[in-house]
Amino acid sequence: MTMSTTSVRALQRELVTELPGPRSRSMLERRGATVARGVGCAVPTFIEAAGAGLLHDVDGNTLIDLGSGLGVTSVGNPAPEVVTAVREQVASLTHTCFLATPYEGYVAVCEELARLTPGDHPKRSVLLSTGAEAVENAVKVARAATGRTAIVALDHAYHGRTNLALALTAKNAPYKQHFGPFVPDIHHIPASYPYRDPKGMTGKEAVSRAVETLERQVGAENVAAVVVEPLQGEGGIVVPAPGFLTELADWCRRNGALFVADEIQSGFCRTGAWFASDHEGITPDLVITAKALAGGLPLAGVTGRAEFMDAVQPGGFGGTFGGNPVACAAALAAIRSMREQDLRAKARQIGTTLTTRLTAIAAAHPEVGEVRGRGAMIGAEIVHPDTGRPDAHGADRLARACQAEGVVLLTVGTYGNVLRFLPSLVMPETLLNDALDVLEESCDRLLG
Repeated sequence: MTMSTTSVRALQRELVTELPGPRSRSMLERRGATVARGVGCAVPTFIEAAGAGLLHDVDGNTLIDLGSGLGVTSVGNPAPEVVTAVREQVASLTHTCFLATPYEGYVAVCEELARLTPGDHPKRSVLLSTGAEAVENAVKVARAATGRTAIVALDHAYHGRTNLALALTAKNAPYKQHFGPFVPDIHHIPASYPYRDPKGMTGKEAVSRAVETLERQVGAENVAAVVVEPLQGEGGIVVPAPGFLTELADWCRRNGALFVADEIQSGFCRTGAWFASDHEGITPDLVITAKALAGGLPLAGVTGRAEFMDAVQPGGFGGTFGGNPVACAAALAAIRSMREQDLRAKARQIGTTLTTRLTAIAAAHPEVGEVRGRGAMIGAEIVHPDTGRPDAHGADRLARACQAEGVVLLTVGTYGNVLRFLPSLVMPETLLNDALDVLEESCDRLLG
C-alpha cells in the first residue's frame, strides 16, 4: 500500500484537499473497474490509517468518524491492546480450525460471553465469523431445541445479508431486491416504533398488536423463536416503548418459543450497558453478537441457555474460520479494554453530549423530528415539518454536507431518513463536539 506523504497525523479534523481528493479519485476509478457495483460506498474517500475517532485518507485529510465501521471499532481504531494481542497471536498461531484441533482462545471467549450476557444460568456458545452467520445458527438452535420451524421477526428489522438473514430483514431495497425466493416459514409482526405508532400507544398495547398478528398469521404453537433487536439499528435507531420487549419475552416463555436478542450492533457497551437487553431487564434465551466483539476483526457468536444450545447434535455447528485464534485474541483484548476503561460509562457520557446537542438543534429546526437512542447509539429522524413524513432527501443532504467538511456521518432507517451516530467509545469530547458543530452549521444552512 502506498502511504500518504504526510509524516505526522493530524489529531483533529483537517482538510488539505477537497473530498474526495485526487488520489482517492484515482482509486475510485480502479474500484469501478474491478469491484462489483453492488458493493456500496457511502463516503468515497479512501482511508489508509485511523486514530481515536479519526480517519486519515490517502490525500492527507483527517476526518472525524461518527460511524466507527458501522459500530465495530468501539474500543479504538486501532486499539493498542488489540494490536498487541493480535501481533502476539499471529506470531504463534494463525489457524487450525477449532473443529480439527482446539485452542484455548476459543474457550476463553466463550467464558467471557457466558459472564457478560444477561442471566446467571448455565450457558454455551458457538463462535462464527459474521453476524449473519450467527443469526443463521441461532435459528438452527431454535428449531432444534423446540422441534418447530416458524421464525418471527419485527418490522423495521435488519439481521444480515445471507438468504435466511435477508428473510428476517424487513426492508426490501436495497437489501432484498432481486434476491428471492427466501427461506420459508419466516414471518414479520409489527414492532414498537413510538415516533410513528399511534400517539400514546404504550408498550403493552404495541405487544398486543404484535401478538394478535402473530397468533392469527402464524399460530403460537408453531413458533420456534422470536428474533428481535432490543434497539433496532438499521431500522432507524428505534427504541421500543417501555414494556414492549418484556411483554414479548413473557409471551415467548408462556408459549414455548425462544426469545432471541440480536445484539450485533447494540452489544458490548454501545448503549451504556454491556447489552441493550440490560436496559429492559430481559434475559434472552439466545444472544447474538458480532461487530464490536473483536475490536475490528471478524468474529461473531451465539450464546444461550445450555439446554437449548446443546440441542444441536455434535457436528451441527461449524465453519472453517469461526473462532479463529487471531480474532479470539483480539476479542479478549477488546473486552479487557472495555472493562478497564469503563466504556459503559463513556458511552453514557457520549450519549449525554449527543442528545443534548441534537435536541438543541431540533429545537431550532423542526425538520429534526425526533432524537432517540441509548448511550453512543443515537439517531436523529429528519422529516417534512408540515406533515411529519420521512424526508430521506433531507437526511442525505445533511449527511453529504457533513462529509464534505470532513465528518463521516451516515444515514439509516426503513425510510432512509435517520442520521446515525455510532462514534467510537474512546472518541475525545473535543472531536465529538467539533463534528456536532459541523452538523449544526449544516442544519442552519440547509434547513428552513
